[in-house]
Amino acid sequence: MARPLLGIAMLALLLFSGAAQAEGLLIIANPNLIVATPVPLSQIAAIYLLRVTSWPDGSHIVPVNREAGSRAREEFTRRVLQEDNAGLAIYWNEMHFQGKMPPLVQESEEAMIAFIRNVPGSIGYINGSAPRLDVKVIAYVP
Repeated sequence: MARPLLGIAMLALLLFSGAAQAEGLLIIANPNLIVATPVPLSQIAAIYLLRVTSWPDGSHIVPVNREAGSRAREEFTRRVLQEDNAGLAIYWNEMHFQGKMPPLVQESEEAMIAFIRNVPGSIGYINGSAPRLDVKVIAYVP
């Protein structure tokens, strides 16, 4: 009798993990941003690594991360920046000596959305299933 329950539990886990992966991430920006969409993920990576600091209209870009340890940040780091946390820490240590600071941090999806909605030039990311009230979706990360 334990075997069928174990099988059902494993199936539920697989279905749940597949659903979590399927929702992906949305890259969001301030609603007043004028930019052609979708923005390539390589361009978004360049923004977050501070290689690109201005939007096409010349306005300043304000990149925003989720808190360290959040699933969204781990996925973003792996899928968009194509790094792991250790490699990214080394990168930011090097950038610190050049006088560059890492992106700002917001502690929740609600805080991220509120910040992006209210700060001109800002860009961030949220879970693909999160409500996106009054922000501009500029890319999707599957």
